[in-house]
Amino acid sequence: MTTVTPRMANPAQILPDAFKGIGSLMTAVAKGGLPTATLELVALRASQLNGCSACVQGHLEALQAAGESMDRIVGVGAWGESPYFDEAERAALALTDALTRLADSHDPVSDELWREVTKHYDERQVAALLLQIATLNLFNRVNVAVRERADAPSWKQAG
Repeated sequence: MTTVTPRMANPAQILPDAFKGIGSLMTAVAKGGLPTATLELVALRASQLNGCSACVQGHLEALQAAGESMDRIVGVGAWGESPYFDEAERAALALTDALTRLADSHDPVSDELWREVTKHYDERQVAALLLQIATLNLFNRVNVAVRERADAPSWKQAG
């Protein structure tokens, strides 16, 4: 078994003012009217795509604490074929895939995808969804770069 050694402390610990801005984004997202399950499923999916083990672990724990079934948690990895998500969740997960894999398409958020998302979510919820996906991609990129450990993440050590 390989032990991941962090390269440095998490930048949010080194530059605490950075987390104030991120914290404001997270507060706004939480007030956007999306179900907590949707926010966490999206967070898990972005983290899977980006290979951020610390975030995958954190969102797994959050989903378990929220009472989500293991079928739904595990199913996020293959959400397109999984029977455990409703149409609104599928739209949110598709948007997550598109925005996390921007370079994979010349038009990552097609009009068809946008129509599907806006069919299920109002403007406030779409705003929250977009900010959730963007913020998770930020977290993932930072945590992967510094090799944040899944078994001892800095956010648990700080508290």
